[in-house]
Parts: sequence; C-alpha cells; structure tokens
Amino acid sequence: MERTLVLVRHGQSEWNKKNLFTGWRDPDLTEKGIAEAIQAGKLLAKRGMKFDIAMTSKLIRAENTLQLMLKELDQLGLETTRDEALNERNYGDLAGLNKDDARKKWGNEQVHIWRRSYDTPPPGKDGESLKDTGARVWPYYLREILPRVMSGKAVLVSAHGNSLRSLVMVLDGLSRDEVTSLNLGTGVPMIYKLNADTTVASKETIALD
Repeated sequence: MERTLVLVRHGQSEWNKKNLFTGWRDPDLTEKGIAEAIQAGKLLAKRGMKFDIAMTSKLIRAENTLQLMLKELDQLGLETTRDEALNERNYGDLAGLNKDDARKKWGNEQVHIWRRSYDTPPPGKDGESLKDTGARVWPYYLREILPRVMSGKAVLVSAHGNSLRSLVMVLDGLSRDEVTSLNLGTGVPMIYKLNADTTVASKETIALD
C-alpha cells in the first residue's frame, strides 16, 4: 500500500518580496509566487502523481498555491480541508515590520532568535515560537492527516514556512538545534512515503527547474 504525503510551502507572497514579517496577515502571491506554485504542480504532474485529498491553511497565499497546483494536476475540485491549525506562526508585534528595520531596532542576534529559535516567541501577547506552532500543527497532523495517509490516501498539504518546519522537525527527527538551520524553499514539494508503523520510509525534495 502506498502511503504518500506531499508538503509544499506556498509560493512567494507580496510580503515575502517586501521582506516583511507576515505571520497571520494575509497578503497574496506575487507573480513569482504564482509561477512557483504552477511549477510545483507541473513537477508533481510530471511524476504522474494524483491526490485523494488536499489540506491547507486559511491564509490566501497557501490556498491559492494549492489551487494553482491542483490546476496543473488536473484535479481542480479535489476535496479540500482548510484549517487555522496549518496557518503560519503568529509573529505578534513583529507582523508587518520590515525585517531589516527590526534588526536595526533590536539587533541581529535578537531577531535571529525570534525567527529561528525553537521556544522563544516574538514580542506581543499573540506571538508564537516554533514550539507553540508545533503545538497546534502536530495534533492536527495526528488527527486529520496521518489517518488518511495510513489508509492509503495520497495527501497534498499547502502551508507555510514555520507550520511546515514544525511538522518536518518531527517527521525528520530533527533536534531543537538542527531545526534552527532548516529553511524551506517556496513552492518546493517534499514527498514523504510512510511505513506501516507511521515512520518515514523515504523523503524526496523536488528541486525547481
């Protein structure tokens, strides 16, 4: 039985291009982001992949990335679940700020800690660390994604840099130190095959042409 899970970070967003902290803010894709999403769909289609269900966040950049991929896969209308559990991490008071301006205000080291550390949240009552993000992503994976994969359904997930980092951290068995250097490219599919005991049998990252 095939147990296939494909994870894709959304294509470049308007705020990615402007170098702004985004989080739960809701900018759309740039022209480059649209092209990245289309290319991701083409790469999956080239491999003859078909999916039984798709899952995404409730943010437009991930939703539109998914739709563009599904169009290339000739699977528009595929059953799709949208859930805030897959949203990007909440950047709290940093949301909307230019990253270079933040470095000037708080220093490179502090901003790096907020961006990359495992358990230090950014300032603001709603700010989430990677650990906080994983606390909602992993239960969702166990409850909604994994059972479908284990039943033999091919699942396509379109989400965000940090929501996917928190998931990849567990799937790949990365330590807190190792995950700090993990960076997921926009529009780059990661294909997981799972064993019967839910562990990862193989992982392949498809480089964009």
